[in-house]
Amino acid sequence: MHELAASGRAAAGVGSLGRAIDDYLTYLRVERGLAERSIAAYRGDLSTFARSKGVDRLWSRSSDPAVRYLADLATRRAPSGSVLRTTTRRRRTASLRGFYRFAFGEGLIDIDVASHIDLPRQGRHLPEVLSVGEVERMLESIGPTELTLGQGAGNPRLDARAAASAAGLRDRALLELLYASGLRISEALGLDREDLSLEGGFVRVIGKGDKERMVPVGEVALEWLGRYDSEVRPASLARSTATPRGDPFFVTPRGRRLARQQAWTTVKRAARMAGLDARVTPHTLRHSFATHLLEGGADLRIVQELLGHASISTTQLYTHLTGERVREVYARAHPRA
Repeated sequence: MHELAASGRAAAGVGSLGRAIDDYLTYLRVERGLAERSIAAYRGDLSTFARSKGVDRLWSRSSDPAVRYLADLATRRAPSGSVLRTTTRRRRTASLRGFYRFAFGEGLIDIDVASHIDLPRQGRHLPEVLSVGEVERMLESIGPTELTLGQGAGNPRLDARAAASAAGLRDRALLELLYASGLRISEALGLDREDLSLEGGFVRVIGKGDKERMVPVGEVALEWLGRYDSEVRPASLARSTATPRGDPFFVTPRGRRLARQQAWTTVKRAARMAGLDARVTPHTLRHSFATHLLEGGADLRIVQELLGHASISTTQLYTHLTGERVREVYARAHPRA
């Protein structure tokens, strides 16, 4: 009876495929705990596959539609005219393989299509990393002005100068936290006030897959976070016209949770003011955090835990990076290098 039902669903064509995709996305959201941004990426990848020629009739009967679709990705070009990057093709392949594995496991299809799908070989690209001096320059390029913030705290009529100073203090606190604890930008912006312990010197983070970890915060970052929490955040929340969801730590002047794009703009501005490469992103501070820990002698397993990596192979990338840096220093410093 179960096989007949599955065959009937397969015969339904694109409608069946659409329902199967919806079921898979629900599974990712409810059982795997993936973030909505990740769900949206899966939805986009699978919707593109569903619109491909011939997929609506054959997706559940053979591995051919999936194999043809993935082969086409290797030659497909992006809107800019360039061939799709390996990382993009790898992500779309992983989305499709995960979907087919789910469909087979749930009895929606009778063929294990996922076993016929191989991920494209992923090239090893070392992440952009700043030196300790470059990080310090970047952090010191942003912050409050000479205006005493306490004079304006709680006053809804802060002038432009005071508002800029308040935003500068918030931005400095955010960047200090990103470097001090290696958080992903989404993790930092998702923090509520109760997640941060200024007294204990740690932050509680909910990372990928809804996994929780406790990460220490250095004294310098704690000082900036404490100033922001006492001098800026209360006044911002007081100006909120609606009750924010949760108790967000990093907020706009109107008390709303700081958005990802706003944080990116802050990092880009700080990098530009410090005279650094335009490719610097919030993740650059995370990469620098990990690299500087390893260069300082930190254990790889500890760095894995701090970063929230599910696999140590991801963290091992930084050992290659530190090796490159060691060779660079050797080449510059040794008289016969």
